[in-house]
Formats: sequence, structure tokens, C-alpha cells
Amino acid sequence: MLEMAIAGTHARRGLVLRKSPLAVPTIYPPDELKDARILIVDDEESVTGPLERMIRSAGYRDVRVHRDANTAVQAFRDAPPDILFLDVHMPVRSGLDILSELSAEIPDGSGVRIVVITGDPDPAVQEHALAHGASDFLVKPFESIIVLLRLRNHLQGLRVEQELRAQKESLEERVTERTRALAEAQVEILRRLALAAEYRDDVTGHHAERVGVLSALIADALGLDSDLVRLIRRAAPLHDVGKIGIPDAILMKPGPLSAAEFEVMKSHTTIGGRILSGSRFEVLQVARTIALSHHERWDGEGYTPGLAGEAIPLVGRIVSVADVFDSLCHERPYKAARPAPESIEVVARGAGTAFDPEVVEAFLTVASRHALIDVDMLISSADELGPGTASPVDSPHVGDLTATETLAKLARLGTIAVRG
Repeated sequence: MLEMAIAGTHARRGLVLRKSPLAVPTIYPPDELKDARILIVDDEESVTGPLERMIRSAGYRDVRVHRDANTAVQAFRDAPPDILFLDVHMPVRSGLDILSELSAEIPDGSGVRIVVITGDPDPAVQEHALAHGASDFLVKPFESIIVLLRLRNHLQGLRVEQELRAQKESLEERVTERTRALAEAQVEILRRLALAAEYRDDVTGHHAERVGVLSALIADALGLDSDLVRLIRRAAPLHDVGKIGIPDAILMKPGPLSAAEFEVMKSHTTIGGRILSGSRFEVLQVARTIALSHHERWDGEGYTPGLAGEAIPLVGRIVSVADVFDSLCHERPYKAARPAPESIEVVARGAGTAFDPEVVEAFLTVASRHALIDVDMLISSADELGPGTASPVDSPHVGDLTATETLAKLARLGTIAVRG
């Protein structure tokens, strides 16, 4: 009978395992708990034998017994149980020592319950056990029904925890997937906004993408944090979003702009800043900074409002180089395209006047590392040219010159006049 007490006497300690007078049918475990892993560790067969038989008779199938403390510890490590019954007083090693050792190895949320068996009523023993990871304790002599009820309750609690953990993981996966989808949608919206801004003077829409990729490569070559590199990659294509507000007659004019027309063209930076202002999203905040500052010059002769040197936001200094280089390489209604090597030299000559010299140095490193002879390849390889790929090589070359030699050799003369 399940309600029959564990027979026998604890010989060494004189502890009797008492019989319960009650029959409690709910001690039977549900089917999903019958294969729970149960480990009993006690040096006395007079305890382990009856306890194992009682647990098995209730319907539990996976019950292991160890009377040697050291083999029990190894068995626990090899196949962690769902619940461990651990005696406190054993001759080789105390159960409290084993408890301290094992609890340090049990990861949070692992779902292992440890029930300490003790005949010592000292509260200090119980406090020590609970403080070192015990889930519960049984004081000898104990009744079979109490043991089985506590066993069932602990296992049911574990099952609930496992279900909650599984639901939490599933929810986290769904949140991660939704977050990824939202991020992808955000990137797509940003790309389409950039395309709308440049559609009238670059029907391919590739200029914005190339500027985004090249800006990220330059940022990476400067050693910026990978998170900022990714932000620049996403934000830089919006540098000319303010061109939405520029009349076609000015934007598409094949000849030089008048002074008045150029003032209107210059306003695309502030228009872009207004379009992108007030967002709580960091990528749009960075995009706003870029829109406002990508036509500033290192010498203070740019716009708007004409910042100089390090007063210009770094993201603006980076995008300025990428924007000018790509604009030089491609045809516009008002100019012919220049070969990439010539465009690289123009950018190099602008170091210290139009551009931040350190940003130009990073650009030249990128130019030689990625062979920017065919800049349109930046679009097809955009996914490959992520953070970490723009690291300087031992001897980066632009033509036959290293990046440093190029800066030293090319005269830093004149100005760079690239419309918009």
C-alpha cells in the first residue's frame, strides 16, 4: 500500500520512519511526471531502500540511489536529476558540503530541486541548507505520504517553471523576430526616402546607397564603434533628403547656378534637417546631423552655418568625403563623370581645406583596400563590406603610392566645387 510507512529503523541514529494513518490518493503522479529523474543520496541502506521502494511504488520509474558521496556527486554531474534527496550526515562527506559544491554548479533556471534529509532539528542546519540552494528539507522520522506529496508538488512546480520558461523563450523569439522585421522595415523606409530625395537627378538611386556603404567603410577605417558604423550605414543615404524641397529648375539645371540659385540649393541641408528633426529614433537623429553638416568644410567655407574643423560633427565630415567622391565619379545634368583615380586625387587634395585630413586618410585606406576603381561595385557588394572589412593593410596603395605618400605628394590646392 502506498500509504504504508517506510519500514525499518535508522540503526545508527535510532530514527524511525513513521507510518501515516491516512490514505491520500493524490500522491499518485500524473503520467507526465512518472519519468522525472530522482536521485537519492544517503549512506544507509535502511533509509535508501525503503525510500526508493516507496517512490517507485507510487509510479515513478527513474529512481537512482547512491550511498557513496563521491560517486553521487559524479552521478549528479553526468545526469542531473529533477530532484535530489540528500542526507546531511554521511561519514565521508557531509551532505552540506555536497550541497555547497553542487549548488555552485547548478545554473540559474536549470530546474533542479534539492531536498535535504536530516534528523537534526538544529535550525542552523536548516538555515545553512536553505542558504546553499536547498529547496526543501525533510526531518526524520518522516511519513511516506508527506514525502510523496512533497515530491509530487516539487515536480509539478518544476513542470510549471519549464512551461513558463518555454513560453518566455517562445515570446522572446517572437519579439526578436518582430524587432528584426521592424528594423528591416525601418531600413527599407529609409532607403525609399533616400531614393525619393535623389530620384530627379539620379534615377538609379544608387548614389545614396554608395554613399551609405562608403561612409560606413570610412567610419570603420577610423576605428569607430561597430554600432556607430551601422548607424552611419543606415543614416548616410539620407544626406540629401532635403533636395525634395528644391525646385526642378535648379536641381536639374545643366549649367552653372547663379548666386541666388545656389543659395536655394544650399537650403537643402536645412530642409533635410527639418524633415528629420524630432525623431526619437537614433538612426534618424544621426541622419539629421548628416543632412545638416555634410556640406561643411574643414576650413569653415562650407554650409550651413559654416562650421570649421572639429566643430563639424564627425558623421558629417565622413559623409562629406563619401558624397563628393561618388558625385565626382558619376555624371549629373550639370557635369561629366570623372575617372575614379582622378576623383581619389581630388579628394586627397582637399585634405586640410575641404575635408578632415584624418577622414581623407581613412578614405584613401578604403580606396586601396577595396579598389574603388569601379565604385558601382559598392552596390553589389554592400552586404559584404560591413564593419571590420575596412581595416588598413600593411601597405595600402592608391596607384603606386601609399595613402600617406599620396597626401604628402599631392598639392593641397584650390577648392572642390561639387553642386549640392
